[in-house]
Amino acid sequence: MTLTFSVHDVSGKLVSGLNQDAFQILEDGVPQKIVSLASEAELPLSIGLLVDGSDSQSKFLKRHTKDVELFLQQILRPQDQVFAIGFGDHVRLVADLTSSPTQVVDGLTTYDKGKADFPELDPDPTRSGGTALFDTIYASVQEKLANASGHRRVLILFTDGEENSSAHDEVEAIAAAQGADVLIYAVRYTQVHHDKPTAGNHQGMANLKHLAAQTGGADFDGLNTDLPQDFRQIADELRSQYSISYYSTNKLNDGSFRKVVIEPTQAGLSVRARSGYYAGGTQKTTMP
Repeated sequence: MTLTFSVHDVSGKLVSGLNQDAFQILEDGVPQKIVSLASEAELPLSIGLLVDGSDSQSKFLKRHTKDVELFLQQILRPQDQVFAIGFGDHVRLVADLTSSPTQVVDGLTTYDKGKADFPELDPDPTRSGGTALFDTIYASVQEKLANASGHRRVLILFTDGEENSSAHDEVEAIAAAQGADVLIYAVRYTQVHHDKPTAGNHQGMANLKHLAAQTGGADFDGLNTDLPQDFRQIADELRSQYSISYYSTNKLNDGSFRKVVIEPTQAGLSVRARSGYYAGGTQKTTMP
């Protein structure tokens, strides 16, 4: 089993240069023997940008495109690849894997204008109206990222987190991401009425926090924060990740969820990593 993670000190600063002895791993509370630890700052990235085009986000579409362009300016290198998806009740590939920010921005601009003649991932005729967030994550991982070997894999969500039309549920979306070692970051655009979040706002916020926490990413408030700084944080994290490997002492491939905790042996450090993995399958179960 291999997990990707970042390490922070008490001030939130990223910590690099640690060796294998700086960590211990527990799987379902049982100590595991670490086989290897690697820190690869120059590992190429495969990035999926998932942009919400549903009715609840219609007023933010131009903002999404502008923020995506800013993100790509800060993070994309020639060896990196990025694709973009526009989603509502359909999951449309508006830009396939490319190293060109212009191609991505042009695709999103066309999508923002209401053009729908893009290839569709995971087509489902039963979806009509609403937002298929979990299906979008699931399809992006399975069809675009699962086979991106040798790359650090990440999804960046530009959405309010609301979900009401997916065939896959949150557990299946998270399991797919965890199984492919995909980090999820979320940039949240929440419309708050009279300074009070609605029930849908609360659920959307909870969805994004949970998706990020379970996969080792982070979530940000896209409307009330310093987005350039947030994008720098994401870029820095993706360039400062560790990969740690071990062989599980539990040899059963029963589809159960295994909770994995990476603990620093040095005081004052914290680890951000996915919460675990499914052993040999993605049985539906409750995850923490």
